[in-house]
Amino acid sequence: MAENPAYPVGLRLTGRRVVVLGGGQVAQRRLPALIKAGADITLVSPSATASVEAMADAGELTWTRRRYEAGDLQDAWYALIATSDAEANTRASAEAEAHRVWCVRSDDAEEATAWTPATGRSEGVTVAVLSSDINDRDPRRTAAIRDAVVEGLRDGSLVAPHLRTRTPGVALVGGGPGDPDLITVRGRRLLAAADVVIADRLGPRDLLDELPPHVEIIDAAKIPYGRFMAQEVINNALIEHAKQGKAVVRLKGGDPYVYGRGMEELQALAEAGITCTVVPGISSSISVPSAAGIPVTHRGVAHEFTVVSGHVAPDDERSLVDWESLAKLRGTLVILMGVDKIGKIAATLIAHGKSADTPLAMIQEGTTAAQRRVDATLGTVTEAVRAHEVKPPAVIVIGDVVKVGPEPLT
Repeated sequence: MAENPAYPVGLRLTGRRVVVLGGGQVAQRRLPALIKAGADITLVSPSATASVEAMADAGELTWTRRRYEAGDLQDAWYALIATSDAEANTRASAEAEAHRVWCVRSDDAEEATAWTPATGRSEGVTVAVLSSDINDRDPRRTAAIRDAVVEGLRDGSLVAPHLRTRTPGVALVGGGPGDPDLITVRGRRLLAAADVVIADRLGPRDLLDELPPHVEIIDAAKIPYGRFMAQEVINNALIEHAKQGKAVVRLKGGDPYVYGRGMEELQALAEAGITCTVVPGISSSISVPSAAGIPVTHRGVAHEFTVVSGHVAPDDERSLVDWESLAKLRGTLVILMGVDKIGKIAATLIAHGKSADTPLAMIQEGTTAAQRRVDATLGTVTEAVRAHEVKPPAVIVIGDVVKVGPEPLT
């Protein structure tokens, strides 16, 4: 075989016959991409991993439960040969060559007619990396190059601007609980491409420092009982900047639709004829307890968890929460925005039958460098807030799950 580099090409396999020989780990890794490509997949193998079997059960491929036989590659456009039988692999490879079927071999790349590149995906782009040196095909190096390119595209450090005219619009991005590494890949990519960022106080603030100098940052902080930017003003800012043709990101803490007024903003944008993309975020209601070593559910302890806003006290006529019903639940209760009302909340739960000894944990500034956890009970939480000077933002977890993990460090 001439020592020439492989010629890179993208195969369009939609509706075309693809044969996969072997149902082990190699097939398990490669099949999802073939399924996503829309290929008509036939798997030939006497056995398969549980994940591959699940793909067959879901109708994503046709599974012929036997070993390879001559003729299996007939009418195929592409073949993946990945059995544990070297002799069968050789015969299948010869059949592929005879029928001019592009063929990948997991056991002997030099005998294959095609190689699988190290691939990764960013929005709208597939990055595929092949070695151009046939004598130095190091899969770890090609994978590392792929990862570097994809990560650069995702976090904006590798700038690849769209040359086509952008459609004015807004992205409501959930930034996660505070740790900048916990924003979604899509959210970080949109943030890197923004012209204007309207940021909440609870969003991942560290990411703002990474933005280029030309990006306009608007502070939309709402400080409890302090300074705040009115919601109507925020809505107007989103609309005005979008109408100027700018890429606008509304950066929120947690998820836009979990006490984030995301729908209010989307409705205002829709009324103004502005397109809007919603990017879900990791909610602090689950992630902050997890970061503090508390599972919101645990086998034999809690089969459900309920997330409640605590910004309105139980005795306030504006409250929409059925605290009496919540007191009867055996599962976990997660309270957001409830630090200053937790005394009244605890008293109400106890009054409706919840034990005063019910474990409780308050996690302040969860997932950030300032995170701290204060444990108490429903009966002692008022004094604990005062003694430990617990301040918002803090997530409060009530229930036996608080005691499931190792003892928290003090």
